[in-house]
Amino acid sequence: MKLKHFLLFAIMVGCFTTATAQQTVKTSDAILKEAYKKASAEKKNVFVIFHASWCVWCHKMDSSMNDKACKKMFSDNYVICHLTVDESKENKMLENPGADALRKRYHGETAGLPFWMILDKNGKFLVDSKMLPAGAAANAERENIGCPASKEEVAYFVNALKATSTLKDPQLRIIEERFSKNK
Repeated sequence: MKLKHFLLFAIMVGCFTTATAQQTVKTSDAILKEAYKKASAEKKNVFVIFHASWCVWCHKMDSSMNDKACKKMFSDNYVICHLTVDESKENKMLENPGADALRKRYHGETAGLPFWMILDKNGKFLVDSKMLPAGAAANAERENIGCPASKEEVAYFVNALKATSTLKDPQLRIIEERFSKNK
């Protein structure tokens, strides 16, 4: 009899834990609302990264931005927020409701991951991770650089940071060096 009660209790705890975990995933609107409020108070822009748990390049992006040589430069200039999309079937509950629609609104739905963009404190679009390929016409389709690794991708990324932050050339060189290690 005690075993029955124990099993019933364990099942109830498991169901409650699962329900609670599913309820704690914030919507993209809630995440951005908090980010805009913080960005406004701290006079920063918002760096939005669309990612997934299975995405190797997403992890490289986070590792690079959180590298001890770079972390403070990013946190001093941006409110960084992650929006989870494109999860595998068993991890769909990790996705932020509304994130895929937001990515689509900014034409990132076919870009691959990570797809990032920088918005001002009011949500105005400034730049994203889609770069015009070298030698392409100005109206050509731009390609997602995701986590910058190649010389051209890193240069594009550094220029995006320069245009949207107070980072100075010596700081940008440190970021350039770190992201150039991504392979």
